[in-house]
Amino acid sequence: MLTGLPLLLAILAAIVFIVVASAAWKVHPFVALLLACYGLGLAVGLPPDEITRAVSDGFGGLMGYIGLIVVLGSIIGVVLERSGAALRIADLIVTAVGKKRPALAMSIIGATVSIPVFCDSGFIILSGLNNALAKRSKASKATLALALASGLYTTHTLVPPTPGPIAAAGNLGAGDYLGVVMLVGLLVALPTAALAYWFALKRGKNITIADAELEPEARDALPPAFRSLAPILLPILLIAAGSLLSFLKVDATWARWLQYAGSPLPALLIGMLVSFSLFKKWDKAHLMGWIGEGIQLAGPILVVTGAGGAFGGVLKATPMAEMVGNWVESGHYSGAIFLAIAFLSAALLKTSQGSSTNALVITSSMLAPLVGTMGFDSPFELALVVMAIGGGAMTVSHANDSYFWVVSQFSGIGMKDAYRSFTLMTGLQGIVVLLITLLLSWAA
Repeated sequence: MLTGLPLLLAILAAIVFIVVASAAWKVHPFVALLLACYGLGLAVGLPPDEITRAVSDGFGGLMGYIGLIVVLGSIIGVVLERSGAALRIADLIVTAVGKKRPALAMSIIGATVSIPVFCDSGFIILSGLNNALAKRSKASKATLALALASGLYTTHTLVPPTPGPIAAAGNLGAGDYLGVVMLVGLLVALPTAALAYWFALKRGKNITIADAELEPEARDALPPAFRSLAPILLPILLIAAGSLLSFLKVDATWARWLQYAGSPLPALLIGMLVSFSLFKKWDKAHLMGWIGEGIQLAGPILVVTGAGGAFGGVLKATPMAEMVGNWVESGHYSGAIFLAIAFLSAALLKTSQGSSTNALVITSSMLAPLVGTMGFDSPFELALVVMAIGGGAMTVSHANDSYFWVVSQFSGIGMKDAYRSFTLMTGLQGIVVLLITLLLSWAA
């Protein structure tokens, strides 16, 4: 089986193939991803039956996590658009921030929502709002999508109580200092999100996205603000409450029920049911038509996202994680060099297997035995290691990352543009996190 540099080159070749096949040769991403799965598996030396098992497990595992969430989120989005509720919410945002700053609003909303909510779920929940705000403010739909995606992505990898940063802090021995990790995370996240917002403004205006075919009802028939906001806010509040109770380890019966309701799937199911209050009539056109449109919208997204999970499954079957672990443990580093190594280790894992959370968890587990010997023992210093790993876990989001497909498919950004905008933006975000972390380490 390939290891070392040949393994890295094989993974790079597979990624290049996906990009070229889907963006230049116009091959459907589903086909390109599946071909890359088997091509990489054979090139690395995996047995054929293990390749098939990795493809199936990767596809099914990701669908088990995100499949129903995508369907429920799509239904909520269609109901919000068809009923005019999304336009009502867009009106509220435009009134609050002004027509000249809708992208800033989406960036702030995304960064706030993703502290308790996974960025995948957050983008799905807010995508309908993003589209409506683009129509209402006459802003570039791509700009708003990139601003929302980057805001969500920043806090998802840096700020507890998102599971990845919490797990990393726990692995590194900073579990009792989560307050410090949160404060340092917010400090690092602010300039990172600001850079991504600037990038979204510059790059988004050059990307054209066709308007959605869904047409809301007349403006004078728009639903009231409370009913319009409820399908979005209720799932977010439930997920946030569940995360907080889990963090505080509240063991009462009511807390366990609220934690269950705060899981993404039950929370979005409740949000979908609440969205039905926006129906003007309980008839076939609404119960079958609108819901059916949401399911149809989810279908292509699910297929491509699942294929990305299959590619990630094949990558996980390679010796990549073990190789990075051995590489880190074989050296003796200190100070800024150690933070850079933490960043690069997480970046290699993120780029190769797709999951930011996995990159955070695996890298922090590998580095845990080394942090003390490297002199990182105070709460602030441990928080800096979490930041360095979080920055690497951003770098970069591409074809094997479910979030890449959620952003590109729900926003309507084409494959070539997604690589040139979203993927590039996540790379820049990661580098900025590393630079800020090194600066804070130097100043401390």
